[in-house]
Amino acid sequence: MGKGDHEHPPPSVEEHRSQAPLSIQVGVLTISDTRNETSDISGGLIRGLLHEAGHQVVHSAIVHDEPGAIVAQVLDWVRGNEVDAVITTGGTGIAPRDRTPEALAGIFDGSLDGFGELFRMLSYREIGPAAMLSRATAGTVQGKPVFALPGSKNAVRLAMEQLILPEIGHVVFETRKGQDV
Repeated sequence: MGKGDHEHPPPSVEEHRSQAPLSIQVGVLTISDTRNETSDISGGLIRGLLHEAGHQVVHSAIVHDEPGAIVAQVLDWVRGNEVDAVITTGGTGIAPRDRTPEALAGIFDGSLDGFGELFRMLSYREIGPAAMLSRATAGTVQGKPVFALPGSKNAVRLAMEQLILPEIGHVVFETRKGQDV
């Protein structure tokens, strides 16, 4: 290292957070064969928590547990400038119809492995070894963060309050680097 390398340390997480947008625009996608607008408790919880935190839900939809429907909806939302991030709920377990992680993996241009790891760690504290059954995941699609949460209301609350809401502005800030926004 040269003598001047320590004069300008890299920006800290706090500095990056201070530059992050305070309000972002989000699409919320519920993935379920059985939910409708009335029974979509987890999707409603996500929308409510985003609103309470000062974010805007600009799109909301329910699609069946079909990879093609999941991919089509996420791609439709991320293509324009209306959505800064997408949060999905449902389809992340190990049942045969739970195909959300596979559907999203096919369109992720980058992964946020730490999200799933931290989610399962926090879940383990609440529900024990059953946390290993969750395949919650996150990544970027066309440079925009996409978080895939379980369908359980308790899992959604955990992910939103302890992981997503504290960092979503920072994540969006980081994904925008080098892009014309």
